[in-house]
Amino acid sequence: MNNKLSTKKLFSLEGRTALVTGSSGGLGKTLAEGLALNGTHVILNGRNRAKLEKTFTEFKGKGYAVSHAVFDVTNAEEIQSAVTSLTDETGVPDIIVNNAGINPRYPLEDFPEEEWDAVINTNLKSAFLVSKTFVKGMMVRQSGKIINICSLQSELGRDTIAPYAASKGGLKMLTRNMATEWARHNIQVNGIAPGYFKTAMTKPLFENHEFDAWLRNRTPAGRWGDPEELLGALFFLASDASSFVNGQLIFVDGGITAAI
Repeated sequence: MNNKLSTKKLFSLEGRTALVTGSSGGLGKTLAEGLALNGTHVILNGRNRAKLEKTFTEFKGKGYAVSHAVFDVTNAEEIQSAVTSLTDETGVPDIIVNNAGINPRYPLEDFPEEEWDAVINTNLKSAFLVSKTFVKGMMVRQSGKIINICSLQSELGRDTIAPYAASKGGLKMLTRNMATEWARHNIQVNGIAPGYFKTAMTKPLFENHEFDAWLRNRTPAGRWGDPEELLGALFFLASDASSFVNGQLIFVDGGITAAI
């Protein structure tokens, strides 16, 4: 078989380097570990040094190739400083996963302005800041993968999460514009849109019996997602298998967006 058609070659992540923002816990940690298990040198990121170093130590103990960088993804100066140190250590990452996100909940009419700003900055502006800073090195190299972690709420609204939905809808369109401008440099920019997964962020929801029953009934698959079920889409978008895929959003949601 032609080597270009080899499944193993198409999906191989061996020897690549990936920065995963917000990866000291939650979905980000799962995404980072999935990449590490498949031969990628993973750069962990978070703002909480103690929490990040705990995850770093855990990953090192498992034998993963891993580094870590403490910086605030909403702070351009900290990102630039991280770029300088990281590129000296590991070179320009082959893969960037913009995962950092928060989701405080209030009725829209009572949403505190400072909380609104924090959500937009963390979920949307951070992807712009991180990507624009690292992409210049990708342009010089003429290759790169940027994967933005969007959401079911990139398409659908729900009570009490207006800024989250606004930020994820914006991230969907930012993904498309990044692809439009950077595809000419052999940089593929795409998004993954998770549905409802059991994580620390969604704990108040899956522990709510009424919401849990509603979600299972609303989801064609009839259940919550397991975070590891995001890895297939991640591996596809991070590998050569997606070399002509650009500006797309892959929903991993058990069928919610397909059904009414």
